Amino acid sequence: MSKATTKHIYLTRHAEAEHNVAEDYTIHDAPLTHRGRQQAAQLNQATKDTTQAVAELLVTSGLRRTLSTTVVGYAELRKRLEAEGKRIVVLPQLQEVNNLPCDTGSAREVLEADPEFAGIDFSTLTPDWTSKAGFYAATEEAIAARARWVRKWLRARPEQHIVVVSHGDCLRYITKGRNTHEPWANVEVREYTFAVEEAEDKDGEAWLVPVKKVAQEGEAQPTSSEMAS
Repeated sequence: MSKATTKHIYLTRHAEAEHNVAEDYTIHDAPLTHRGRQQAAQLNQATKDTTQAVAELLVTSGLRRTLSTTVVGYAELRKRLEAEGKRIVVLPQLQEVNNLPCDTGSAREVLEADPEFAGIDFSTLTPDWTSKAGFYAATEEAIAARARWVRKWLRARPEQHIVVVSHGDCLRYITKGRNTHEPWANVEVREYTFAVEEAEDKDGEAWLVPVKKVAQEGEAQPTSSEMAS
């Protein structure tokens, strides 16, 4: 079994989305802007010979803006992995944390009907994934537990190089355990590894530690927790 402390986790914030520009958090499951699509395309070019050449798993939140960032921004990686029989993993636990329309995903059947997402397996999106209740509730306790679940899930994976596409607030909880409001730019990629092995993880938190910034194609747009509170 591979060591957790030698893993490379590439955390990525999505490209610019409509709610970022308009500061309108009533836009349901906000899609990327035209500029956001350009940013994602730039990410593909910037990482196709580096991160995408070594990654063994591609994981994304199920919201439109992260799905589109994944499809466009990691196009080379997706193509290679699918040729190896490894499809994109859509992880509902990576959805944005706030109880707002822009941060609430679409039903599985809606996403499956979108031509841009053809070929993606949405079977992980159970009916409750858009509920913002229970495990997906927008409470500090629930969000922290979900972030911990993600870290443990990543640690348990056999792959050594994993690309993850998520959201600003969710990434703060994953990396810090709380919403620090630390800036994350659109299409910013940061490399992390695990602080300790599972046997040494006394608090069971599976903390990540930063390694380096890999790429950045956009600006530090505010998240909904910063602007809609």
